[in-house]
Amino acid sequence: MTTAAQLRKTAGSLPEAVADGGAFTVGGVVFAALADKQAELRLPAAEVAEVLAAHPSATRVRGGVRVPLADINGQQLNHWVRRAWLAHAPEPLAARARAAESAEPGTGDLPRAIGRPATRALADAGITTLDQVAALTEAELLALHGMGPKAMRILREALAETGRSLAG
Repeated sequence: MTTAAQLRKTAGSLPEAVADGGAFTVGGVVFAALADKQAELRLPAAEVAEVLAAHPSATRVRGGVRVPLADINGQQLNHWVRRAWLAHAPEPLAARARAAESAEPGTGDLPRAIGRPATRALADAGITTLDQVAALTEAELLALHGMGPKAMRILREALAETGRSLAG
């Protein structure tokens, strides 16, 4: 079981995602929406079939699938929201995100100790250097799905070692 808050957090954390009422868009195209305690995801047909097979309470809707939030766990929701986003993101943005999926700790000059989820979150946002990290605020970094307190501490320490800090 998951919540509307999780859907909003996940969809809103994706690069260039824009919240518009209960809907989320990328490049001006809706990829996810919240309607009546259900997640509506705009997915390619093959992926709609996967969601329908995994969730008997899911229903096919024009352009995608609708699944009750009570019938999907947070990890599954995160996966399908990201897949919907990838299906509708402009190609250069989607290509960068697909490349980020295989980013390993130590990408660019980022510290290896931040871990795989934080490394991928940063790479997904096009951030591969400490200079790019320093240009952001802590709030901006924590808004990236996969960034947590440990990664933030490690990044702050790495910046401090070179006489830099986060913006703001």
